[in-house]
Amino acid sequence: MATLIPLALLSGCTGRDGSGDRESSDLAAADMEQWETPGGRWHRDRGVLTDGQLAEIERLESIGYLSGSSEPPYVSGVTIHDSARTWEGLNLYTSGDLAGAILMDMRGRVLHMWRYPFIDAWRAGPRGELPKSSKASGFWRRAYLFENGDILAVFDGHGLIKIDRDSNLIWARFGGFHHDLDVMKDGRIYVLLREAHIVPRINPEHPILEEFIVVLDSEGNELKRVSQLEAIENSQFASLLDGMADRGDIFHTNTIEVLDGRVAARLPAFRKGNVLISIRELDNIAVIDMEREEVVWGSEGPWLKQHQPTVLPNGHMLIFDNGGNRGSSRILEFDPLTKQITWVYKGSDTSTFHSLACGSNERLPNGNTLISETDRGRAIEVTSDGEIVWEYINPTRAGDRGEFIASIFEMLRISPDYLAGWMERRQN
Repeated sequence: MATLIPLALLSGCTGRDGSGDRESSDLAAADMEQWETPGGRWHRDRGVLTDGQLAEIERLESIGYLSGSSEPPYVSGVTIHDSARTWEGLNLYTSGDLAGAILMDMRGRVLHMWRYPFIDAWRAGPRGELPKSSKASGFWRRAYLFENGDILAVFDGHGLIKIDRDSNLIWARFGGFHHDLDVMKDGRIYVLLREAHIVPRINPEHPILEEFIVVLDSEGNELKRVSQLEAIENSQFASLLDGMADRGDIFHTNTIEVLDGRVAARLPAFRKGNVLISIRELDNIAVIDMEREEVVWGSEGPWLKQHQPTVLPNGHMLIFDNGGNRGSSRILEFDPLTKQITWVYKGSDTSTFHSLACGSNERLPNGNTLISETDRGRAIEVTSDGEIVWEYINPTRAGDRGEFIASIFEMLRISPDYLAGWMERRQN
């Protein structure tokens, strides 16, 4: 049984006096400065753990991303737009410099922006212990846009918020929510969560980051929690853990998708309601039955450090292969039953393609693929022949001399019909 570490930064926690009002002691001028330019580590009550164990837990919980990680190109904004061959729509993306999300048209014109800093959500409460520092709170790692303009956002390793179309806070839940989420038609939210603690059967001396799938209701209240580690251990796919590290960030799960059952006739493990995840540190993707709380399908492949596996309408899967192309990146389409690769995009000699970390892919209704090349702050739409028909390069720069480009974590193409009611009301 895991030795759980007390987590003060959880929904419903308050300050030691029960009020949760700690601004006078915790938000002194020196503390406020770091929240103006977020970055850093977490701080939590660790009980009786040793100083060494506490230091390891703090290091694990500070895992995050640079706001920019590549030399900027000479151009920015929309640099290619072949409207005859693109799937025209709206573009929603999250940027490494912004605690918010941007909605723009195909020409790059900003139509709407949502913004909500983590510290403002913490102030609004209910809150507990403020993180010791603010690393990874300066951007939204992932966002989900509702038809009415409300939006859900993940602060990587910090919390989950919901705000309305005017960026007013609806609710906030704090803790180790990270990377990705999926939202059901009935309002339930599936989200990834990690906890740094000692799990004696893995390592009695050193902590790990244990990963969970958490189901929330539409108000952010927890309904269910499933340990990914236990789901693998208790299944016929326990061999997926062969070679797993015994300390630190042992899984680094980066994607979650609730399956709609379209592949179930060929692969029963892909039945409706099961959950597809991507486990980066194991170079593995897996399907978890949430009722049985066990893995019912798992696969390695030719990919390395992958992101964003997703099931396509034709029953195939699409995956962002970060390092399987001799150290470069590529997008793979493959049959999950036969493992046969049916399509590859890997850039070209004149347009190289690589993202060491993160990355996303989306198959569009016209057969094109929208790709987020995160580290380069770039999004492209490519045809089935691999030709780029739309390109956007993040105009925001970071670094002391503006030498870095802000990451694009994920860009999504949205049908204007999806937001028609809200956009019309907004324009009026």
